[in-house]
Amino acid sequence: MAIMFYEKDCDLGALKGKTIGVIGYGSQGHAHALNAKESGLKVIVGLYEGSPSWKRAEAAGLEVKSAKDAAAAADFIMILINDEKQAKLYQESIKPVLKPGKTLAFAHGFNIHFGQIVPPQDINVVMIAPKGPGHTVREQYQAGAGVPCLIAVHQDATGDAKRIGLAYAAAIGGARAGVLETTFKEETETDLFGEQAVLCGGVSALMKAGYEVLTEAGYQPESAYFEVMHEMKLIIDLVNRGGLSFMRYSISDTAEYGDYVTGPKIITEETKNTMRQVLKDIQTGKFAKDWISENQVNRPFFNRMRAIEGSHPIETVGKELRAMMSWLPKSTV
Repeated sequence: MAIMFYEKDCDLGALKGKTIGVIGYGSQGHAHALNAKESGLKVIVGLYEGSPSWKRAEAAGLEVKSAKDAAAAADFIMILINDEKQAKLYQESIKPVLKPGKTLAFAHGFNIHFGQIVPPQDINVVMIAPKGPGHTVREQYQAGAGVPCLIAVHQDATGDAKRIGLAYAAAIGGARAGVLETTFKEETETDLFGEQAVLCGGVSALMKAGYEVLTEAGYQPESAYFEVMHEMKLIIDLVNRGGLSFMRYSISDTAEYGDYVTGPKIITEETKNTMRQVLKDIQTGKFAKDWISENQVNRPFFNRMRAIEGSHPIETVGKELRAMMSWLPKSTV
């Protein structure tokens, strides 16, 4: 049975009088830092010298120090930089200033679960993982709502690591929506699987394949884009609001019938077997090993695929069409 926590279960007092060090000021970092500050906590942002985010964080009213100085000053250290950069940062800027009783926190379990970071036994190690992008974490907090979070305790050196973690989840707005108790193992493996097989890898490949089938058959690229990419958000918004049943209630009976007869032809048992292999590669550490190795040789495959994917026709057509939609937030890519 899932264990869920809400604001009534969280005591912000667990962090009162303590200093929160948010390491990183990207999508998640800016949201965590600002939300926690507005919840009444003392927050320091830790960045590398010369970071372009330094002035941006200061302009938002936040105190900024080097990552090492922020970690030294903080009682609660939340690491919010890219997974592949965390081990080096930890060794150089955090490990040397760790003292017994501090809390080291993560928003994803990758480096702890796969042994890239091995903290000493006399500190707390927790995870508070919002289930949404950082900009959504910020926007929902400002709207008086929140993004659901996961919480896990890897090490409880002080005896109140969960209480401290729940306080942080409340401070960033997660307890408004619900905080699900999990483990570093479960969060890491399910998160990687969800990204690869469904949310990013699976959906991206499905949209591109649908676009290619339609345009190869002679249909207009713009029409294909609207059908297989633009409408994706509209459908997912319905699912997010009320599940698959509400989505099916909201679409036409023709579309619902097509859902039932065609979906199983696209996602077959063979597809599920491939998903099972993807999950196995995550569970055994193969994916983590491959990703770590890719970064050690300066990302040749990653960089090549980023360039190839960025020039796919669905991206070119979509960029032109989105430029005509004045209400959409402007993308930086």
